[in-house]
Amino acid sequence: MPDHPTLASLAAELDSGRTTARKLVEECLARIADPAGEGPRTFIHVDKDAAIAAADAMDLLRKARAAPSPYAGIPVSIKDLYDIKGQSTRAGSRALEDSPPADADAPVVARLRRAGFVVIGRTNMTEFAYSGIGINPHYGTPKSVWNRSVGHVPGGSSSGAAVSIADHMAYGALGTDTGGSCRIPAAYNGIVGYKPTQARVPLDGGVPLSSSLDSFGPLARTVGCCAVLDAVLADEAVQPLQPRTVKGMRLAVPTTIALDDLDEEVARTFERALETLSRHGALIERIEVPEFHDVGVMNSKGGFAAAESYAWHRYLLTGKGDVYDPRVRVRILRGEGISAADYIDILKARRSFIARTEQRIAPYDALVLPTTANTPPRIADLADDQAFATQNLRALRNCTLINMLDGCAISLPAHREGEVPVGLMLAAAGGSDRRVFELAAGMEDVIRV
Repeated sequence: MPDHPTLASLAAELDSGRTTARKLVEECLARIADPAGEGPRTFIHVDKDAAIAAADAMDLLRKARAAPSPYAGIPVSIKDLYDIKGQSTRAGSRALEDSPPADADAPVVARLRRAGFVVIGRTNMTEFAYSGIGINPHYGTPKSVWNRSVGHVPGGSSSGAAVSIADHMAYGALGTDTGGSCRIPAAYNGIVGYKPTQARVPLDGGVPLSSSLDSFGPLARTVGCCAVLDAVLADEAVQPLQPRTVKGMRLAVPTTIALDDLDEEVARTFERALETLSRHGALIERIEVPEFHDVGVMNSKGGFAAAESYAWHRYLLTGKGDVYDPRVRVRILRGEGISAADYIDILKARRSFIARTEQRIAPYDALVLPTTANTPPRIADLADDQAFATQNLRALRNCTLINMLDGCAISLPAHREGEVPVGLMLAAAGGSDRRVFELAAGMEDVIRV
């Protein structure tokens, strides 16, 4: 197998008999258990016995030529935000440790199981998904793959999901994305993360952050891997992905907000990727998107995330607010000051924002912009609350533009071997998911040359 197995290569290995589901699961479990690795901080719970039993079942089904899909037996990780039957869903928090076990799998978990994927465990995350950085004071913080001897943040909120892929502890990961929580950790760990059009994937069975902005999406090694997982999550047929040729792609680079205050490495890597795409025949135009200024206005009092999370948390905060991460609690409590009239204003403003922005970007195949303004900050540098707040906003800023648009977007690694991880984001209006995957597949290998 290649150094970085894909779902396609693993499916071929399983089909040929060169590997087994049992072997794949045991290898992943060994990496999780490695005391020198990030496993103890990446996973909050590991389903060792259940994963081995499921792998054995998939091997028997494949031997009988009855495997439910070509991917049956491949280990995947599940963010701790999702219900798994018989387990408590803690959402990365101590406040939910005594919550009753779930009666059923979340629909997206059930769909992965139905395709034969093996759930290997629950991954760590920012408490209640409320940060793009990935620090968790309750269960520890897994380090980004970058410069581990120093220790950089993994990105959030799907921190463990990304590290589980980067360290081969799983081959697909289920994350969530409210303001970049699939794409930011993907960018910080040199993998691919996808935010689907919200309505395509059901949100039932997951602890909400913002019902208006939440999306359930995958993280994986390649665009093709994410496309497979996305189809399963959306209950669509898995179809061969036809990469678009770079020549003739119509790409818009938004110069409004998205290119402000970039780290030097981000700016350099992004511009190099654009030059490479242009050299291969992509038609790249830098455009102003003045509508992006509206996002800051809509979020000025905390926006949808504060209002909707406060509605969900207000009673839990009364009884257990003292065990919340203070950085999470203070952001949720901003919602207490948002009135019903304020909330209705945001709803109305968002509808207008979506309509005007979609009209402006309609002539292009996709927007292309840096996934984050910053490279992975050092964990030690974020002990100060102001430093944390600044870097968190820089991590979230560009991705949040697309969530507010109700669009779809993917983060691709744009850096070269040995360079600090930098993500390049392709984004488009809602409903353009297949096109975004085809464009991303076409440029995936090109942009790092």
